[in-house]
Amino acid sequence: MAKKAAKAKKGARIVPLGDKVVLKREVAESTTAGGIVLPDSAQDKPQRGEVVAVGDGHVKSDGTKLPLTVKEGDRVIFSPYGGDEIKIGGEEYLLLRESDILATY
Repeated sequence: MAKKAAKAKKGARIVPLGDKVVLKREVAESTTAGGIVLPDSAQDKPQRGEVVAVGDGHVKSDGTKLPLTVKEGDRVIFSPYGGDEIKIGGEEYLLLRESDILATY
């Protein structure tokens, strides 16, 4: 069963394999609640994002595939140190395993 690939700018396609998920990270807050503007170096990277593409699923030892529980468009919270940041077509994405996703909201 072929998965639909997420399209990045300039026609690039992202097709995660296996139990991998591609996320678009939310934008970091640039001001505090009190109105203080934060420089880029002081901003924390958000641990939230939107699922852009999902892989086929996890293959068990007996050869059967378990489908992933997240789907494209889901908003998720993920582990702060999980995954790899990738840049495709000028856009930044996060590629991680489904097990690094902590919750959906």
